[in-house]
Amino acid sequence: MDDSAHLENLANLGTETRNPRTTALDAMSVTELLTVMNAEDRKVAEAVGEAIGEIAAAVDLVAAAFRNGGRLIYLGAGTSGRLGVLDAVECPPTFGTPPEQVVGLIAGGERAFVKAVEGAEDSAELAATELAGIGLTSDDAVVGIAASGRTPYVIGGLDYARGVGASTISVACNRGAVVSGHADVAIEVDNGPEVLTGSTRLKAGTSQKLILNMISTASMVQVGKVYGNLMVDVMPTNEKLVARAQRIVAEATGCSAAEAAAAYDAAGGHAKTAIVMILAGVDAAAARRRLDDAGGFVRGALTSDQEA
Repeated sequence: MDDSAHLENLANLGTETRNPRTTALDAMSVTELLTVMNAEDRKVAEAVGEAIGEIAAAVDLVAAAFRNGGRLIYLGAGTSGRLGVLDAVECPPTFGTPPEQVVGLIAGGERAFVKAVEGAEDSAELAATELAGIGLTSDDAVVGIAASGRTPYVIGGLDYARGVGASTISVACNRGAVVSGHADVAIEVDNGPEVLTGSTRLKAGTSQKLILNMISTASMVQVGKVYGNLMVDVMPTNEKLVARAQRIVAEATGCSAAEAAAAYDAAGGHAKTAIVMILAGVDAAAARRRLDDAGGFVRGALTSDQEA
């Protein structure tokens, strides 16, 4: 494709068009500018809401991967890649998952998180190499994130993933995105033109963050990482999180803070086990057996047919 054709195709993308509300952005007062940004941002949640069906299908694939011992792997370049890495690194402390269960790959490697690596996103082969490097298998689920919907790094990665039989999901911020044809489930969100033309770290990035939050959180709920709306598998890596874990035990059971702390200690610092101990009236070993039999679900561990 020659340069003129490439520019024409780029200009036709919704993420690259000019927003008629902000053509005088440089002449606005700060208050006017922030007001219009806020108004545009409010559209994002509605746009994401239109894709709930596709996001739900993505969650089904990711949860199935987890149940089979597989991983969730995010793949993206630039802002898209950084958002994938961000969601991945927040899963272990939130859900008590091992670091390798949710992985974020960004074009250009870890250094690209803080400084752009020129040309990395244009390599379709690079993503395939990186996925092979982490031992991608058919048990895994790969989410390719591309605001434009045409990033070669993401397309190449999804193609490689499909080749090994992994589940594939694409997230794009344009309708009819090229990347959608390279995934089992295609999520497309039309946020409208950016306030600052082509700056997809704005509304596009916000919508991607919402979608990744939904995919990871809902998938973790599906595999027993949540009881009610409590993070019962939270990893207590510092004093604040230890206190939070003990509060979770108290809130889930209605017991006193002292009782929650004692059960938490007896459970070896595992809130989920402590909750089952208190609600089922069993010791830590029995609580762990109940949880194992219930696949890690607290609610299932509390059913009456379990060993007392």
